[in-house]
Order: sequence, then C-alpha cells, then structure tokens
Amino acid sequence: MSGERDLARLISGMRPERNPGRYVFTTVTGPVPAGLAPVVTVAEEEGTTLVLRQEEADAAGLPYDYAAAWITLRIHSALDAVGLTAAFARALADAGLSCNVVAGFHHDHLFVEHDRADEALAVLRGLADRAAREAPDTP
Repeated sequence: MSGERDLARLISGMRPERNPGRYVFTTVTGPVPAGLAPVVTVAEEEGTTLVLRQEEADAAGLPYDYAAAWITLRIHSALDAVGLTAAFARALADAGLSCNVVAGFHHDHLFVEHDRADEALAVLRGLADRAAREAPDTP
C-alpha cells in the first residue's frame, strides 16, 4: 500500500513520537560488528555509518560525537511525496534545531539533539496542529 502524498494531510497527520533511548552515529569499515543492532545503516565510500543505541556503541568501544533522540513521524508518507521534509526541517531550523532524517518505507525518522528532544517534539506538534487548523474540512 502506498503512503500519503497530500502535503496538508502529511503535515497535520505527522503524529511525532519519540523512541526511548539515546542514539549515536558512528562508522565502521567492513561488516557490522557482531552483537550490534543498528537502527540505521548507510554504506558510504569511507565506511558504513551506523546509528545505534549509545550504550551499544560504548560497549563496543565505537567513537561518536553526537547523541540524538529518535523521533518517528507516524504518518505513512509516500516515498515520492513532496514537501514534508522541507516543512518540518524549516520549522526545526527556525527553532535552531538540527535534524538528521532517514526515510523508511512507511515513516520518516528524525534524529535530533538528545538534550533538545522535548523542544523538537513541541515544534513538530505545533506544526501539525497549525496545519490541521488551516486544512479545509474533508468528509
């Protein structure tokens, strides 16, 4: 089933939800080390980027310099939808919040500075609430 493409519905229906834990970005050469369960992997020329729980990185002795909170937008967005990333990225940027985005098949996943996660959630929920108020009523 394909996801939502209508921008007003995407924004008003984001339903941002914080996943528990602290997540870090690190990189390895070669395969993912045994015992690690990254939530994201990205193969790059320089190595494989892993996003994983901070305690896993610490236990494996992997270096990192950024601790993030993981927020999932619960709306099923179509991979070819236009404007959702721009809308939430602008709102977060206007609040001085960085955001690293990963698009999954069903949802968008945002990694924001851990210590500012509550602020990021408030910004995202405010954006969704404004979009819902401005959207025309639909049957």
